[in-house]
Amino acid sequence: MKKDKTSEDPEQSAISRRRLVKYAGVGATLAAASPLVGGGTAWAHDEDDRKQAKPGESRNRVWRAGDHHVHSEYSGSFDTSTNPPTFQKGGDAVYPIVTNAIMAKNFGLTWAMCTDHGGPTHSKVNLEQAYPDLLRSRTLVPEVLQFWGMEFDAPALDHHTLMIPHHRDEAQQLYELERRFAKNDPFPADPGRDTEAKMIEFLKAAKDMRQKPLVIAHHASRSAPGLGVYGQDTPREFRNGNNAAPEIYVGFEGAPGHQAGPLNGGDRGGYGNYPTHGGFDQMTARVGGLWDSLLGEGRRWWITATSDSHVHWTRGGSDFWPGEYSKTYVHARQDYADIMDGLRNGRIWVGTGDLITSLDLTASNQGHDAAVGETLTVSRRNRTDVEIEIRFKPLEGKNANGDRPQVRRVDLIVGQITGPSANLDSDTNPTTKVVARFGPRDWHKQKNEYVIRHTLRDVEGDLYARVRGTNTDEAEPLADGLESPWDDLWFYSNPVFVHVR
Repeated sequence: MKKDKTSEDPEQSAISRRRLVKYAGVGATLAAASPLVGGGTAWAHDEDDRKQAKPGESRNRVWRAGDHHVHSEYSGSFDTSTNPPTFQKGGDAVYPIVTNAIMAKNFGLTWAMCTDHGGPTHSKVNLEQAYPDLLRSRTLVPEVLQFWGMEFDAPALDHHTLMIPHHRDEAQQLYELERRFAKNDPFPADPGRDTEAKMIEFLKAAKDMRQKPLVIAHHASRSAPGLGVYGQDTPREFRNGNNAAPEIYVGFEGAPGHQAGPLNGGDRGGYGNYPTHGGFDQMTARVGGLWDSLLGEGRRWWITATSDSHVHWTRGGSDFWPGEYSKTYVHARQDYADIMDGLRNGRIWVGTGDLITSLDLTASNQGHDAAVGETLTVSRRNRTDVEIEIRFKPLEGKNANGDRPQVRRVDLIVGQITGPSANLDSDTNPTTKVVARFGPRDWHKQKNEYVIRHTLRDVEGDLYARVRGTNTDEAEPLADGLESPWDDLWFYSNPVFVHVR
């Protein structure tokens, strides 16, 4: 049998992958992985994505699961009694970068991103300490595309993903952005860094870069004190940021990490002020709420789902491993550029607990069609019925909890696009409704997929359609308590747009 060049040689490894997965920890993983590294090659840079297909080409794209919010031991602590501050690994998150990559692979992810916290002079820590470990991890676990970036200390806001494109100067690019704009990087602290004007300056600088990063808000309502009341992140700030850099600032976590909190008596998502609904942030979970308000303006604003992994719940933390519970699926080829292109352009659906493993939403009219993130153009002069098709694949086998979850209902949600709102604080779209609910009797099987079809009759104006589904009997996702997250599973698509001309 021909040997796969990327496979592990059992004679080279002191510990098998299976044992490594079981006992993955701060020291064990690096010790186990080190025999796989040969003569310094682990530190070489990956090749640039120069020979890949162009991002706009759709060939060879499939749904690829990933996670853009994962912490390593470089989410540490700083001793500020020294100048410069002294960094200590493992102060907040505890796992080596390679551990996270191994676990991501184990739970079916093909891409992931290291997103460590900032802090005083952290830009230098990232550049000199964390990045070399990322290069080693890429060599040890080549099956997982491992993006470089950070959990950005966004000026005037809560944390955000700052994802850097994969290229030869990626480390320097992150260093410059963190050093110039992260609110916690200066030492001594600089209050002038923590303003919305600085956030807009950062987004404009990112937009002007040849290699364009991505920015996605984390746990956007975690600081919110109530339903429809916002904390650090507000509708106005999302609009202003998206206006400044619409191809950079593209969305927020629909389902935040820390979903294992209830397994240790804590809050799901770490949302101790106002809870998540079905594991999803109120900005996403409320039909006709903030997400729909942004979509109703025609904004290309997407949702994702992440682990925010720091410490696994079996070790007293509130987290699942990357991919163990939450997954962000991107329709892309297995290359860095196309994964980022999918995230930038909304070819995304998200799910928890592996309730399903594939989801396609298509709108069609007169022989033309569009999928999530895309726009279908309909002419008023022709028949304006829009056919909606939903396809999903159930999980074959068991999920990471040993369950065989079943989809009990799928909802089709439609809202009108009425253009920019005069009110930057608007957080509702009263036109958005659940237009149809489907149960098992409403879908039919085609090979290994289930198919649902629905017709939107006489479409007269611009709209968007999105889909969600669940294994519960809740008509709308209820506020979360201490129920097991494994009993409350949901999936959400991003929208497909319809433009009537």
